[in-house]
Amino acid sequence: MSLSFPTEVVTEGKTEVVVPRLEAFVKEPSDYAPSKAPVFFNPVMELNRDLAVLAVQAFQGIVFRPLKVCEPLAGCGIRGIRMAREVDGVGSVVVNDINEAAFRLAKFNVEKNGLAGKVIVENKDANFLLSSFAAPRKRFDYVDIDPFGSPVPFVDSALRATRRGGMLALTATDLAPLCGVHPKACLRRYGGRPLRTGYCHELAVRLLAGALATSAAKHDISTKVVFSHSSEHYIRLYALVDYGARKADAALKNMGYVYHCFSCFHREAAAKAALNNKATCPECGEKMDVAGPLWRGQIVNEDFVASMQRVAKTKSFKNKRKINKLLLLTREEATAPITYYAVDKICDKLGITVPPMNRVVTRLRKRRHEARLTHFNTHGIKTDALAKTVKETIIA
Repeated sequence: MSLSFPTEVVTEGKTEVVVPRLEAFVKEPSDYAPSKAPVFFNPVMELNRDLAVLAVQAFQGIVFRPLKVCEPLAGCGIRGIRMAREVDGVGSVVVNDINEAAFRLAKFNVEKNGLAGKVIVENKDANFLLSSFAAPRKRFDYVDIDPFGSPVPFVDSALRATRRGGMLALTATDLAPLCGVHPKACLRRYGGRPLRTGYCHELAVRLLAGALATSAAKHDISTKVVFSHSSEHYIRLYALVDYGARKADAALKNMGYVYHCFSCFHREAAAKAALNNKATCPECGEKMDVAGPLWRGQIVNEDFVASMQRVAKTKSFKNKRKINKLLLLTREEATAPITYYAVDKICDKLGITVPPMNRVVTRLRKRRHEARLTHFNTHGIKTDALAKTVKETIIA
């Protein structure tokens, strides 16, 4: 295959593909090479793709059926090809990209990996492709939405293209809106208000999960988040999809708000909004700010992550150590209280040195509080203790 741009061969997992040689497209120090290349490929997202392989394998172990997979925003096709090569029980994969160069490169990579009979390559608008698979007997078992930016423009069509009992995965890289830097953009895209707090990345996942749940409910579809994580410059979640108005209503009961006091760090989750979104902090009496509506339910299922851990033992990924640590932390925090305390932020305000996290966890537990580390932040602790108690424990 002849291409009009420089390429190189990369290997991820058991898969070898041809991708744009990114350094050839950097003209200025500020240039973001993946977006400058004629076909999008981001090597930093290898961890994302590794975890997708583990999640889909764990999912296949639950449903025990040949999986029909779709990646409607495929770029060079590496994610879909890895699904076909590395996940046992994948029956067929549809990879798609509206970019003509991406279509040709993905097609070449499919043939290079000997998957021409298993992986179909399309060159269509993503929403058009997904909508063409919305009929009951045509839907996919697994749909993976991994865009450059927000997944919201593709959520409705992705939901309709996912079968009952299927799984939908979403990536969001627009963390500035989700973490409160651009709150109006977050409200437009995700239907909820963010906050610039120390635990903004968890709020980002919950805003995305809430947007998914409310979009699904419009189609009498329910969603259940079984795994999520925040890594590098993005957030990611995996949700099981089911059909039925009552199930959609039940899922919406997980929606709510998080109130935060920027004066003393107190926070609390609520099912309903306070009058005019005005609430007084019970610890210091100051006015609290509100985030939401967002998803208050679980954002990690302990059993599902345990399945991913078992699968991970059979794989030889370059990111194996990072994956093992991430899965260990997410499993431990699966049933932990909502939000976390960013100990470094608290120490900055108190003007003291950040203590070892394990010491703070141990002291909180001695005070008979639940306390766990979190993958969201190396200085984060999930606990049921009040902000006052957390500060006293840090200072002690």
